[in-house]
Amino acid sequence: MKAEWSVGEKITLTGVSETMLQTVYARAQETKKPNGRIRDEKAVEMVERLDYDFTLAARDKTMSNGVIARTIVLDKLVTEHLHKHPGAVVINLACGLDTRCCRMKGYSRWYNLDLPETMAVRAKLLPEAGSVSQIAASAMDEAWTAQVETENTPVLVVIEGLTMYLTEENVKKIFSILAAHFPGCTVLVETMNPIMVKTVREKSIEGSHARFTWGSKNGTSLEALVSGFSFIEEHSLAEGMADMLPVYRLLGKIGFIRNLSNKIIVLKERSR
Repeated sequence: MKAEWSVGEKITLTGVSETMLQTVYARAQETKKPNGRIRDEKAVEMVERLDYDFTLAARDKTMSNGVIARTIVLDKLVTEHLHKHPGAVVINLACGLDTRCCRMKGYSRWYNLDLPETMAVRAKLLPEAGSVSQIAASAMDEAWTAQVETENTPVLVVIEGLTMYLTEENVKKIFSILAAHFPGCTVLVETMNPIMVKTVREKSIEGSHARFTWGSKNGTSLEALVSGFSFIEEHSLAEGMADMLPVYRLLGKIGFIRNLSNKIIVLKERSR
């Protein structure tokens, strides 16, 4: 049943949960550009339905560019994975108002998971059924895994825009849960460089009273931190920026810039 939601109804969220409103705004604004690098019509619909002050998000070009860059990179990686593993199960941890499940094809089941307060909003704005399911739980609460049906099919886990708000112990806990319940799974996880964690200030994020708290230098250091996973490859968000701003085709080749950019790190659970 479709949940009732009034046009212009006000949303009240704080902290990390509120950041999903800034990210969906960034995707909506990019979609509305004549030369936008992504197409996310669902994001446009959601922003138009919400009574929320997006002023800080509109002014925060750093946040906006980062959101679009990681969307470009992750869409490419998820598409490639589903092409290689048709019928895979996808688990989207800390999904917020992400709409990738609407844009991707080739999966058998897609699970969107986030905290109950977040999923209450998502259930109204993005009611899902059929092959797409919603799970209201913390990624660190192992009980959520009982709601996922894998049927011995390949599992892809996407962790976008989350780890930088966690602690090292939180990150280790999430990966231990994945290793215990989804042997052989592939994980696409966004990480922030520790230097950027300490120095970057995004106006829209700080306006939500969220703070960056953890980072990983690269895929090798993340592999050393989490048990049972092998580092496969990593992609700097400079790759996504290059699709938006041609100058990044050159800047992205500079090791300093590439290393400081957020990364999408690909890991594989090695019990299989």
